[in-house]
Amino acid sequence: MLHMYDYQLEPLAETDASPVKVVVADDDALQRAYISAILKKLGYEAHEAADGRDALRMMHDLSAKVLVCDLDMPGMNGHELARKIRQTEDDHYIHILMVTGQNQRHERERALEAGVDDFMAKPLDTASLTARIRSAGRLLRHEQLLTERSRVLAEAKERIEDDLRTAADAQRRLLPPAHQQVKGCRFHSAFTPSNILSGDMYGYFQVSDNHTGFYAIDVAGHGVHASLMSVAVGHLLTAEHFGERAFDDSGRPNPAALAGSLNRRFYRDDGTEYFTMFCGLIEHDTDTLHYCQAGYPSPYLLSRDGTARKIGNGGFPVGLLSGVSFESHSTHFPKDACLALCSDGAMEAENRDGLPFDEERVEAALTASAARPEAIPDRIVDALDHWREGRTLDDDLTVLVCERTPEQ
Repeated sequence: MLHMYDYQLEPLAETDASPVKVVVADDDALQRAYISAILKKLGYEAHEAADGRDALRMMHDLSAKVLVCDLDMPGMNGHELARKIRQTEDDHYIHILMVTGQNQRHERERALEAGVDDFMAKPLDTASLTARIRSAGRLLRHEQLLTERSRVLAEAKERIEDDLRTAADAQRRLLPPAHQQVKGCRFHSAFTPSNILSGDMYGYFQVSDNHTGFYAIDVAGHGVHASLMSVAVGHLLTAEHFGERAFDDSGRPNPAALAGSLNRRFYRDDGTEYFTMFCGLIEHDTDTLHYCQAGYPSPYLLSRDGTARKIGNGGFPVGLLSGVSFESHSTHFPKDACLALCSDGAMEAENRDGLPFDEERVEAALTASAARPEAIPDRIVDALDHWREGRTLDDDLTVLVCERTPEQ
């Protein structure tokens, strides 16, 4: 028996232009009609189903968001219907309201396990039905709001990522070719960012008839701030800038002067950004490498027979401390030898057990390819990919090889 009360119904204000679709499943035609009438007065679009199978089909065809169903129905009861709906992957949540008899309270636990959200006991009354439907409406509005916010965030994320990809492309355009001949040297390189943007930068160029310059930097941190500083350094460090800043007043190579000028330019009392650097000048007529190491990992001087010698002793990063002194050093760099630089993304790369690749493995990979300097960058990248089992590196990776070539 249906209990009708003098209950004032106010249509539910929906956030969509079209009303929410509700499927009413009950083998009792009078019960369906009663529930449907209440729903329509509340502003919903009600669709009636005489059994569970019709209800399941209508839920799919109509993309309905609410189901009001009886527990006992022919063919497919309320438990089975709820379970089928929960097994279906929909792009929205379906709120299930089940009608049970007074003597069916023990069935509610099974219904909850099947996926039912709320219950109403027979005989139905207008106040109880209205309260349950309004509760479902609030949940639907909340879901709709979350969906809209997720859509807006996804669109904003996509726009940001598009901008970052454009910035990354511009950053890569600052890098020189992976393989290039520069007066008495061949340079080979690999560049693998850990994210869209990178804090690494490197370059090489002919500075004078007798000098070839090169550098590699690694900005501390990740993301946009690190990449912006790396781009700023990349724009600044041209062949002309090297020629102006990497020599002393007498014209002798002095890479420390270049590092000092960069430190004065990029240091800020209130700043937190700094970068490590290795910069060098090759003096061709004396087979000498003049270099300054500013916190960058020590490179390896490799001979064709696989002999490796690490050079440098650390030094202070650029932009970290004000007034710090940088030092220039020199070493013999014979023809047919090569110099290999790797950013700390190589040494610090960890496998699944948390074990770093470390300097010994880097040196082993370098010496294994010493006879073919052009293959060194790819060999390092492949070794790290194997070490990481294909996982993306946690830090940016730069490999730069300078190969001395015989006079033509």
